[in-house]
Amino acid sequence: MRFLRLRPAALRLMIGALFVAAGVLVASDFAEARAGRSMSFGSRGSRTWSTPAPTPTAPSAQPMQRSATPQTQSAQGARAPGMQSGGFFNRGGFMGGLMGGLLGAGIFGLLMGSGFFSGLGSLSGILGLLLQVALIFIVVRLVMGWMRARNQPSYAGGARPDPMARDALNRDAMNGGGAAAPRSGFGTGPRGKPIKLEGADFDAFERTLGEVQAAYSRADKAALATLLTPEMAGYMAEELDEMAREGLENRITDVKLLQGDLSEAWSEGDAEYATVAMRYELKDVTLDKATGRVVQGDPERTEQAVEFWTFARPPRGVWKLSAIQQG
Repeated sequence: MRFLRLRPAALRLMIGALFVAAGVLVASDFAEARAGRSMSFGSRGSRTWSTPAPTPTAPSAQPMQRSATPQTQSAQGARAPGMQSGGFFNRGGFMGGLMGGLLGAGIFGLLMGSGFFSGLGSLSGILGLLLQVALIFIVVRLVMGWMRARNQPSYAGGARPDPMARDALNRDAMNGGGAAAPRSGFGTGPRGKPIKLEGADFDAFERTLGEVQAAYSRADKAALATLLTPEMAGYMAEELDEMAREGLENRITDVKLLQGDLSEAWSEGDAEYATVAMRYELKDVTLDKATGRVVQGDPERTEQAVEFWTFARPPRGVWKLSAIQQG
């Protein structure tokens, strides 16, 4: 079978357009402006580079992307299977699949004796790759949307239940009165001494969720400093400064915790830590400060986020947010 061959200039143009389209898709899917900007950053003591134990609210978490805690060799080995770091072709998601397809097409061309780019040189080959990637992307988005809608709790016909389920959290997530039991294949490890939390602790976690988002929306660095560890306060101050330089401001309203459960709780050295998975809703809009024009988001649309928030405190002291990891 003969295929239509593209000229080098046309081939470069098509590949360039493919990368631009991929960048637009990724940006539209993940560009969010709430506190943390959909990144995983902060510190969880000796468990910083380990994966939090899964919970019904969030079965998995993204690995830490930025932290002041050094990444030791043992911590690197404790990652969950399949979570690799480093290298452009090791990236997951849309771009990882895109680069894998391009590389595979080139290798196929080499094996057929027609040069590295011959696998991409046919119009049918490139269109086939584009179609497959687009279909997979659309299907995944539809399935995720359906699952979120299915998991949306219903409070009609009665009082709204406690989203943190405080009594059940310690009973179900604690292993013999200790910290959350590590699940097989996850690198939580036996670091630190398990602790048990009280209802007041979960009240503090839920309250801090709203207070952090409200302070971030006001660009109130002083308030954030009272709610966050110094490391986290520094990261969020950088985000606020970046938005200010771009002439933007973030408006976050109607924050409501929908579901939460304990992942891990432990003490080490002179600090106690608790990692909680939380699913919450909010309205998140980015505005142009000079004109008030909406740059991103919809002021009438409620969004949902699923994240692991880790809190730290001196023994029996005040909890402060020390890390956020995306679910």
